[in-house]
Amino acid sequence: QVQLVESGGGLVQAGGSLRLSCAASGRTFGNYGMGWFRQAPGEEREFVTAISYSGYTTYYADSVKGRFAISRDNAKNMVYLQMNSLKPEETAVYYCAARRSRTTSYRAVEYDYWGQGTQVTVSS
Repeated sequence: QVQLVESGGGLVQAGGSLRLSCAASGRTFGNYGMGWFRQAPGEEREFVTAISYSGYTTYYADSVKGRFAISRDNAKNMVYLQMNSLKPEETAVYYCAARRSRTTSYRAVEYDYWGQGTQVTVSS
């Protein structure tokens, strides 16, 4: 069982950058695969990126490859999402998620725990 709290969202101009953080509580954080998803109003939740329990394996949606980077610090129970060259169409609520597996997954239904989300708004 883990609890997740996102932070770092806000308003940014197109082409700008944001760094999101996800703080986790729980004894077994280091055993969980982690992911970031996003959801715009009226849209389905969309996979963004995932990272394995060790941080050695990462997986990105094609739309964010080369611009976004996921990382984790198991000693601090933290996972991060660095977002560069942001686009207005990427305006959404961004969610941190944890999976009771050490591996990565792109499917939201395979994640067991979710944060409350943090709003990211990209202006043009």
